[in-house]
Amino acid sequence: MQALMTFRIALRALARNKLRAFLTMLGIIIGVGAVIAMVAIGEGAKSTIRAQIAALGTNVLIVLPGSNVQGGVRAGFGNVNTLLDADARAMARELPSVAFVSPVLRRQEQVVAANLNWGTLAQGVAPEFQQIRDWEVAQGRFLHEGDMESAAKVAVIGQTVARQLFGSDDALDAVIRIRNIPFRVVGVLVPKGQTGQGTDQDDTVMIPYTTMQKRLMRITWVQSIVVKAVSAERVDEAEEQIALLLRQRHSIASGREDDFNVRNLSDIAEAATTTARVMAVLLGSVASISLLVGGIGIMNIMLVSVTERTREIGIRMAVGARGRDIMLQFLVEAVVMAATGGLIGILLGIGSSEAIKQWAQWPTLINPAIIAIAFLFSGAVGVFFGFYPAKKAANLDPIEALRYE
Repeated sequence: MQALMTFRIALRALARNKLRAFLTMLGIIIGVGAVIAMVAIGEGAKSTIRAQIAALGTNVLIVLPGSNVQGGVRAGFGNVNTLLDADARAMARELPSVAFVSPVLRRQEQVVAANLNWGTLAQGVAPEFQQIRDWEVAQGRFLHEGDMESAAKVAVIGQTVARQLFGSDDALDAVIRIRNIPFRVVGVLVPKGQTGQGTDQDDTVMIPYTTMQKRLMRITWVQSIVVKAVSAERVDEAEEQIALLLRQRHSIASGREDDFNVRNLSDIAEAATTTARVMAVLLGSVASISLLVGGIGIMNIMLVSVTERTREIGIRMAVGARGRDIMLQFLVEAVVMAATGGLIGILLGIGSSEAIKQWAQWPTLINPAIIAIAFLFSGAVGVFFGFYPAKKAANLDPIEALRYE
């Protein structure tokens, strides 16, 4: 009952100066709203990065050819033809840490269907590429081992290619032409969407890598090899085993530079996620400064309120109010202002996050835990910055307070 009465008195005191109370809460409102919005932006960025890495496949390693040196100029990885499909078969056969392996060939091609054509990325891959990329088939089937052995003229197309060449018509079993060579569409992939660089993953045509070697590129080597480790814990082990196997197969002596490069997508994912996490913490920290500013504003107004209500405090003490009652009243006022500002700030933060998502097309992800933490922190700010004014009010001498004009 005593606590309820104290709460009512605090509300009446705040209601006497509504505008001043609102302006005092404004710092808390902006602080809480900014924290929620900034953390939502950071969490959205981390979620997007994780989704993009997952779209590339999990536990994935990419093996690239080495580089050549001419006149002291190093051309970079991929400029020599040092990888063979036999290397890929050896990895799958001999390395216990490797689950799936696929040679990969890529080049831009113009694909024709009836009277329509579309420039897209043609990829020569093995059947294992589907498991490596975790890419499901919406219609038909993916490539199989028989297609590799016979260098079959079959293709699996992405959603973008299907839409551009066939519109709303069924693309399955249709014939497309690449360099005047007919390919039968045996499958249509489920959509993957864009990468972080804006590349459309669905704008692709996949054919057997043997077909691409023999019929389109007329080569015997492969441009890269993608490997999926058996688990995330064994990715580093797979990387070491691949490097050791290729050095043996390519007869690279100790101390000589490798003619290949193994890239670990897990390291790339971890670096990108760490960067996004640091940015989220930085944004949240900068936004939380507004909460401290709001807390200082509460302390300032409460000190003014103590001065203005000195005579009121003296009268209350004269009729029996104890120091802790006075202290509790002013403390409740400070907490009510901070908590109310926190609730409004939560609504502002959620609304701002949704507005950013809709208008700026920037992904945001609101974490309920952050909302709870922001609200509790706003209440804690009220307690912390309201304690000194409340203590000052409780320590007033009743006689001096009654004399105050």
